[in-house]
Amino acid sequence: MKKYEPVDPQKFPRFAGIKTFMRLPHIRTTEDIDFAVVGVPWDGGASFRTSQRSGPDAIRRVSALLRPYNLELDVRLFDHCSGVDYGDLSVVPGYIEDSYERIEEELYPLVDAQVVPILLGGDHSITLPVLRAFARKYGPVGLIHFDSHTDTYDEYFGRPYNHGTPFSRAAEENLLDGNRCIQVGMRGSVYSKDDYEKAKSYGFDLITMAEVRESGIADVSTRIRAKVGDARVFVTFDIDAVDPAFAPGTGTPEVGGFTSGEALDLVRGLSGLNIVGFDIVEVLPEYDPADVTALLAANIVYQFISIIAAKNKQMS
Repeated sequence: MKKYEPVDPQKFPRFAGIKTFMRLPHIRTTEDIDFAVVGVPWDGGASFRTSQRSGPDAIRRVSALLRPYNLELDVRLFDHCSGVDYGDLSVVPGYIEDSYERIEEELYPLVDAQVVPILLGGDHSITLPVLRAFARKYGPVGLIHFDSHTDTYDEYFGRPYNHGTPFSRAAEENLLDGNRCIQVGMRGSVYSKDDYEKAKSYGFDLITMAEVRESGIADVSTRIRAKVGDARVFVTFDIDAVDPAFAPGTGTPEVGGFTSGEALDLVRGLSGLNIVGFDIVEVLPEYDPADVTALLAANIVYQFISIIAAKNKQMS
């Protein structure tokens, strides 16, 4: 088996070369890889600030700082997994449904080959076509969703598709097993007292930020594991789950969120689950001084890769 891994920064400086994620080779393949980092440069579903299309580029650029050993999970990543930067999926600027078709079709070869895709958004509307690709392969899957919003609204301005509606559409299209879905980090002002009831009506468990503060991160991890069990699950991480003090570069920030360290702890706490894919969305470089949001997003992706490596290490 051919092994794909990053360029060694002690032999080739970090500031040189094409900016792929973690300096992985840019190859479109489904062979000899465990995961593929995939950009989805789309912001046509955003309702406030835009420019999330630049998120994949920003995350890749700062990811050159990442190193191959994860001390917390005790794993040297590329001793136990192989991965590539697959490049970006094609979108049609201004046309969300056409873009959805392209995203699903271009992603499906990876899903069909059981390669774990790690998607760099883009606004949160991209998760709907991604879930369509997984449901096409496996049927309904579970969901672990970190966010400050439920993204289960019915519509915006009379239209069914944008970054506030993907999980309503996913539930209606039978892409999700509601009994294996959990949302974490919800907070902030809402439209009505019943805003969270729509998510609960789909069978989703919902942990507000107030509950997180009361029970702690360890308890949240326990609830996540109890909800998803051994089901196939997709993990979606909206960077606005993190407090804007730590992640200002996002489209719809909400105060009172996770710290950077808590976000990393939450992701590491998913190790060992039956995860089929990941995404990180809503990074907006235009509002990101000193690249702090992009750097956090890159480190969250690093934890995603570490989970894959740790699972392979345990199985070897």
